[in-house]
Amino acid sequence: MRVALDAIPLVAAKTGIGHYTDALAQSLARIHSDHQYVLLSPFDFAFQASGQSGNGTPPNLSKMFFPVRSVFRKWWLVGLPAMLRISPLDVFHGTNYCIPVFSPCPTVTTIHDLSLFTQAHTHENENVVRGKRRIPLMARRATKIIAPSEWTKREIIEHLGIREEKIRVIFEAARTGMKPLLPPEFQAVVAKYQLQQHFVLYVGTIEPRKNLLTLIRSYDELLRTTTHRPQLVLCGGRGWLFDEVFKLVEKLKLQEQVRFTGYVPDEDLPALYSAAEIFLYPSLYEGFGLPPLEAMACGTPTISSNASSLPEVVGNAGLTHDPNDWQSLTGHMAKLLGDRVARQHFRQAGLEQAARFSWDRAARETQSVYDEVFEQWRR
Repeated sequence: MRVALDAIPLVAAKTGIGHYTDALAQSLARIHSDHQYVLLSPFDFAFQASGQSGNGTPPNLSKMFFPVRSVFRKWWLVGLPAMLRISPLDVFHGTNYCIPVFSPCPTVTTIHDLSLFTQAHTHENENVVRGKRRIPLMARRATKIIAPSEWTKREIIEHLGIREEKIRVIFEAARTGMKPLLPPEFQAVVAKYQLQQHFVLYVGTIEPRKNLLTLIRSYDELLRTTTHRPQLVLCGGRGWLFDEVFKLVEKLKLQEQVRFTGYVPDEDLPALYSAAEIFLYPSLYEGFGLPPLEAMACGTPTISSNASSLPEVVGNAGLTHDPNDWQSLTGHMAKLLGDRVARQHFRQAGLEQAARFSWDRAARETQSVYDEVFEQWRR
């Protein structure tokens, strides 16, 4: 079988969907050596072919780049369908909900979340309008839909009117490099970002949906009402409406205590997770939530909100709170910072919880979806 995966999420600096696309493609090709997998995009992206120095890319994973400014100006309507016919390819997987409306082969789409529908106020209006127009169409046209959590599956059924049997829940996982590091292994990275010895960590885009205003208010309360003085480190690129976050830090006079690192490359994340005393993820809404899972895989005691899919990811291996209750978050931080035994408990529990998620299993389950839609198409 020859499968194409949408590689557009790999074009820019990788965030959640880019990590999903990369990890899934690598695992599929490594496990299913009898199939061919192609990362397909109208924009160029970094890819090191199998056999090149220092690269572990499986030989059955390749890149197909077709410039968008070519004769195929309309990628989803004209260019991609033409490429699928020419190649030819047996299945197309839209890793970020988009598929060709008129496809010459069966299509699978991953709908990571429906925040454009349920959390529209946390997105730019242009993206909301476009998403609300496209996502229902893509969901109807896809042969099969993959959801990363039971929460997202329920939302797809409720908001898009898709029948349950068309949707397969396949959990994501922490990437291979996410593992606990010892101080000699993470100290250079801590120094690189000029971090203090004791810090609590958030990883994710700086945008309203991540609920960072609540996090900062909670951190301010921690400093004012307890003797704990960890640095708050916020790792992630700027999304939209990020100004409110910086303004609140200034208003509370926390410029010396809060460190914004900007986007952090993948190779530095395990060190930052491992060095942090606590990982914090107060998000208002997630289709899955990779950062808390990766933090737990690195042995970092984790506090997250109990919103949307996050209880499926964190389980009982971390402390959770109502995303709007900043005082509860303060209490959880104080508890873990002041109790070494509790930190060790949640460190071990997090490692065990993260081990329950596997990209190998995700790849096998995804390939079974490809097999199913291909057989259905042939019949």
